[in-house]
Amino acid sequence: MTWDQRYATDTYVFGTAPSGFLTAHAGLIPHCARTLCVADGEGRNSVWLAQQGCDVTAFDLSPNAIAKAAKLARDADVAPDFKVSTIKDWPWDAAPYDLVVAVFIQFLNPAERATVFDGLLRAVAPGGRLMLHGYTPKQVDYGTGGPGNPDFMYTETLLRDAFPDLTILRLDSYEKDLDEGAGHSGRSALIDLIADAPA
Repeated sequence: MTWDQRYATDTYVFGTAPSGFLTAHAGLIPHCARTLCVADGEGRNSVWLAQQGCDVTAFDLSPNAIAKAAKLARDADVAPDFKVSTIKDWPWDAAPYDLVVAVFIQFLNPAERATVFDGLLRAVAPGGRLMLHGYTPKQVDYGTGGPGNPDFMYTETLLRDAFPDLTILRLDSYEKDLDEGAGHSGRSALIDLIADAPA
């Protein structure tokens, strides 16, 4: 099943509430930040960030997901700039962002991941912030979301090595019960990175 087929339902696969990662770290979201939401799916994170006053651009490869995101935004009376794009085709250098948000983008093999991580770095403005949230390899044992291949998951060492020039504000691995739609439900092995680019 493709992502577009998966999103071809009235139900929001990952719910309409923002990721708990974002709400838990709301105090670290720059005020009125020009924000990029990467592979944002049905818009739960981009809409919430727009409600916080961010100037949000969000993209996803699925036209169905973007249509649902646009509806969610209309219902919330906010207007993120939604684009249909694959993560590989996104123009990372098109504009610098004060905040780049990437939540559960773990559909990338290690080689693809390295390319996209480089893109994330290029998208962050000098002095800007990266907020990355995902799964650790233990998530494969839980099977409550994400891919079944541990090579697609993150470790603290992997993230530290991937972003050596960033100043790390938070880098935490932990376990938590998620209730974020049918797609992320149950005990989960999670990892958070919040880091700033050099000014």
